[in-house]
Amino acid sequence: MPLQRVLFVCVGNACRSQMAEGFAHVYGNDVMAPHSAGLAPAMAVPEETRQTMAEKDVDISGQFPKPVNLFPRGHFDLVVNISGYPIPRYPRAVEWKVSDPIGGSDEVYRATRDQIEQLVMKLILELRRKNK
Repeated sequence: MPLQRVLFVCVGNACRSQMAEGFAHVYGNDVMAPHSAGLAPAMAVPEETRQTMAEKDVDISGQFPKPVNLFPRGHFDLVVNISGYPIPRYPRAVEWKVSDPIGGSDEVYRATRDQIEQLVMKLILELRRKNK
């Protein structure tokens, strides 16, 4: 089966969607080709995001914020909206309710990371079941 093209979208493409993309690359590269983007991309991925992911041995140092309109419509098989806002460009996006950790403590970043890790793993398992 071909890899599912998955786009994770949050507001700044600096934390939540970067975390999701990182976990998807490490855990789900057998079923998906993940990307991430933001509605209003930040200038860079914060060090807190990188460090929090490094605690799980996930290196996202090569990832960077990108605008959602960088990708053409129809390019993805699945869009996961973690932004909390509607994305008119992708009206059928799957919604994940995850709070933005920006400005939060290390514990807030870890809680967000752990929630996203669980959601990504659930998605990977669903994709693997569909591929059987």
